[in-house]
Amino acid sequence: MASSALAKPQMRGLLAKRLRFHMVGAFIVSLGVATLYKFGVAEPRKKAYADFYRNYDSMKDFEEMRKAGIFQSTK
Repeated sequence: MASSALAKPQMRGLLAKRLRFHMVGAFIVSLGVATLYKFGVAEPRKKAYADFYRNYDSMKDFEEMRKAGIFQSTK
């Protein structure tokens, strides 16, 4: 009598249903992480490099290193 009152558990397609749910969730989380990385790390890094090379004088830097004696081949 009690067994007729209980509903049968769903066994067919259970893995596919759960996998579909978790794949959608993983995709959304990965998009969020990629967006956070782009705007939190990549863009500030590109801006820092652009700011550095905007006023960078390589010849001045080379002369300072040459005077400091870093290079052995140039005097």
